[in-house]
This record gives sequence, structure tokens and C-alpha cells, in this order.
Amino acid sequence: MPEPLIRTALPDDEEALGRLDRATWSYLHAVGPREQPPYEPFFNERFGPRDHLVAEVGGRVIGYVRLGFPTPLASNAHVRQIQGLAVADEARGNGVGRALIRAVIERARRQGALRITLRVLGHNTPARKLYESEGFVVEGIQPGEFFLDGEYVDDILMGRTL
Repeated sequence: MPEPLIRTALPDDEEALGRLDRATWSYLHAVGPREQPPYEPFFNERFGPRDHLVAEVGGRVIGYVRLGFPTPLASNAHVRQIQGLAVADEARGNGVGRALIRAVIERARRQGALRITLRVLGHNTPARKLYESEGFVVEGIQPGEFFLDGEYVDDILMGRTL
């Protein structure tokens, strides 16, 4: 697979991002039920195109990462949070997730952030290993925070200094 182009999302990416989000849904990373038609718009009042970086190969969106603020508080404005990451099944294992993580870290730095955080489910070993390899460390564990697909799952809080 060629190296993906990482760019800011455009309004025209909405349909492709919604399809990708639905295609990659799994209790491995999702805490809510699978979305059913009619589907909500991918972009909304809280997160628009400017809040997403997309990975594209050959004009096709194969991944995205969403960057936001963990809270609306001014005292927390120096922190950014990864609030979504998805990579198309056929593109996994080719460095797309890593490219998105590196790009979003750089974006957070350019925005003046001093830290970046995320939450990941305890049983999502592939994602945890990726984040750890990019400098994220476990900063907290909320044991049994979610009941998903018949089991209690920890919510892992990770972060790193920029």
C-alpha cells in the first residue's frame, strides 16, 4: 500500500467518513451501540471537518483521527484529546494509524497544546500498543467502566507531553 496522504478533512468527506465509521464499528473500541439508519451526519455542532485529519490513498479515505478539547474549561485549554480514530480494515497493519497519530500530535503542537490525551478500552490491545509506541503512557484506569458485549471493560486513560 502506498503511503497515505494525511490532510484536514473537507465538508465533502462527510459521506466517506460516515461509511468508514460504520464499517469499522466494533465493541473493541466503541462504547455505544452500532448506529442504525437513518444515520446521523458525521460532522455535527461539536466536531466539524477542521477537527479531523483524514488518511487518503488514491483519492479514497481510508482513515481518520478526531482532535478535540477534553473539557470546555479555559484552565484545560493547553490539552488536546484524541476523540476518535478509525482505519479501514483493508488498510490496517500498513502504518495508517501510526501516520494519523503522528500527524495529530504535530497538529496539537501547532495549536499550542502542551499535552495530548486519549481514552482507550482495556481490551483493545492493538490500539494500546500503537499509542504506547508513540509515547503515550497509562495515566489512569477506570476498572469495569463499561459493560460491552457481555463483559465489563476497563477505560484506560493515556497521555503524553508535547
